This record gives sequence, structure tokens and C-alpha cells, in this order.
Amino acid sequence: MASVPTWGAKSRVKKDLNRAQKILDDDHYSLEKVKERIVEYLAVQQRSKKVKGPIMCLVGPPGVGKTSLGKSVAKATGREFIRISLGGVRDESEIRGHRRTYIGSMPGKIIQALKKAKTTNPLILLDEIDKMGQDFRGDPASAMLEVLDPEQNSTFVDHYLEVEYDLSNVMFLTTANSYNMPEPLLDRMEIVPLAGYTEEEKREIALRHLLDKSLKNNGLKESEFSLSDDALTAIIQFYTREAGVRNLEREIARLARKVVTKIVKKESQTVTITEENLSDYLGVRKFKYGLAELQDQIGVVTGLAYTSAGGDLLQIEALKLPGKGRMKTTGKLGDVMKESIDAASSYVRSISPKIGVKPTRFDKLDIHVHVPEGATPKDGPSAGLAMVTSIVSVLSGIPVKKT
Repeated sequence: MASVPTWGAKSRVKKDLNRAQKILDDDHYSLEKVKERIVEYLAVQQRSKKVKGPIMCLVGPPGVGKTSLGKSVAKATGREFIRISLGGVRDESEIRGHRRTYIGSMPGKIIQALKKAKTTNPLILLDEIDKMGQDFRGDPASAMLEVLDPEQNSTFVDHYLEVEYDLSNVMFLTTANSYNMPEPLLDRMEIVPLAGYTEEEKREIALRHLLDKSLKNNGLKESEFSLSDDALTAIIQFYTREAGVRNLEREIARLARKVVTKIVKKESQTVTITEENLSDYLGVRKFKYGLAELQDQIGVVTGLAYTSAGGDLLQIEALKLPGKGRMKTTGKLGDVMKESIDAASSYVRSISPKIGVKPTRFDKLDIHVHVPEGATPKDGPSAGLAMVTSIVSVLSGIPVKKT
């Protein structure tokens, strides 16, 4: 109990909003709307002189800077920064603490974080809040309701302490990859979405942050290693496929290690990476970037798809074969996508006289629709028009334009 910070132990909160804006801009390129919302949040807290208010939940794909934004907010406000990882937490006692009657009992993660911070007003980042589970030991998401509710957390009770502890001075931020959380928990937070980065934004982030970081971590000087603009673009397009920049950072670090190896072996004093010699260091290209089929084909249609890494091209292939009017689908498709194909097939049957296909032909043909990359699960109600086009192309024998 004596190790938990008392009310006099507070960090001096910095209130300069211009300084906060500069720190956010220096640490993170782009994300203008998110940074604007954070500064507004800090301004309201400064004006009201209270931390009470909606708790922000930064929701976005991996690698877009959710955790580092939390660090920047702590730096801007002068608060101690504590990160609590909630991924895989299934025991309610991880939040509320264990009762002292149990062997090996200890306080919950919140009180442990305050003990580590040694202040009563740190910034606590609750990371991966959507990854909490539940089992016979309780539901930690329900235990978080009291922590995140400004009207209740002033009387938070940890089972280990067995006394009320005021969390109202703590600034909470949460992060998540999806909205897959209980409704009451979502209701207590203000969702701030973070979209993936564009190609141009990834280039700027690499030039401003990632290259310098890799040079420093691998003991390289700027004069020893240079990366051309074309090579950087090729890395983004052909060696990474992500919404964030985590894999881009890994590929740049991989290049830096290979350059260090060459220099230490005295094979070269300086190394310049260009698009032409990039494959010598990173190997063959891992992904196709925005490539449709090279020629028009019957039954092959290029559609659009959305993934956690952003937008992508989706090939839809169809063929006909002698049969009894059955529809076959392959490509690890979900139920909704299969229904979309069935709807497309029914629509084509209904308009068959208009496209020059006799309705009786359907009784003598089977149609097979395949969506390539069969190991990748696919689902969703979209791509109906692309499927209709693919089936019509097969029945009419007219190739589909690749564009």
C-alpha cells in the first residue's frame, strides 16, 4: 500500500498547445485529423482543468503509429508514460487485482502501472484493448468499464488494496485494430480512426524517420549508404503490402545490415542501392503491384478488393463445361461471397435473351467461378458486377477488357 503513489505525487502537466502540436508534427508525418483531435482534447482539459471527458480509442491497422502517438502525447503533456498490453488478457483479476487471501496474489495492472509511474497523473496507454477475451475466470472487458468511466473511476477498488483509489487524474488512451469490442466498452470511448498511409506518405516517413533510424541502429554513416528514390518506391510497391510502415522499416533495416556486412568485409566503402540492384539485396519481388492481366481474356475480370493492408486488385475467373446447370465456386470464399455469385448467376439467367443466350443452354452447362489465391479467405457482398461480367463473358465468348 505504501508503494502506491499518494495524492501529492503528481507530474507537472505542460499546457503549451503550440509545443504539443510541434511534438506531434515532428514525431508523426500526416495523420492531420488525428493530431488535430488530440490537440483539441488537450485544449479542453486545460480549459476545464479536469481530465474528465471521453477517453480516446485510436483504431487502425498495425504499424500506423497508434502506440507512438500515445508516447508523443505523454511527451507533449509532461506526463509519465506507461503502456499496458491487454492482448490475450482473459482474467478479470488482471484488471481488478487478486484478493490477498490467495497465494501469489498481487495488484491489478492499473495499480501496478501507477506504482511504476510513481505519480497519480500519468498517461496510461491501454494497448490492443480489442484483444481481450473472457473465460471462467471472468470478463476483463467488463472490469475495464469502471476504469474508463470518468463518473466511476474516482472510486476504483483494487481487490488487493481493498480501499478506494482515485483514477480521475490519470489520462487514459486506448488502441485497437478493430471495432470488435463489447458495446458498453465502446460507449465509454470516443473512437478516433487511423487510416493506412498512402504511397507518398510512406515515402516521406521513410525519408524523415526510418532511414535515419536504420543508419543509427546499424552503425552506418550517411556517406556509406544511400538509397535512391526509385529503389525506395520499389520497396514500397513490390516488397511490402501493408497499411502501416512496419514491414517497410524491416526491409530498410535488412538493406542496412547487408551494407554493413559489405563494409566490414572491406568489399566496398560506400554502397548505393538503386532499383536495378535492389533484388541483389532483397531477393525477387514478393508482390505484384497494380498489375492487371496483360491481355483480354474470356471470363477473366479484374475487380477491386479491400484488405487490412488497403485496396487491392482481385481477379475473378469463370469457365463453362458440359453439365446440368450447376454452379461451382472455389477460392476459399465465405458464405456472403458465395451468395453474391448465386445472385449474379440468377441475374444473368434472367437477362439471357437480351445477351443472345438461350435459356435452355443453362441446363446443359456447368459454370465454375474461381477467385485466385485460393489459400486466402475472401468474403463480402461486393464484386457482384464483376461476377456478372465474368459469367456473361463465358456464355457469350466475348473477352473482357483488361482495364
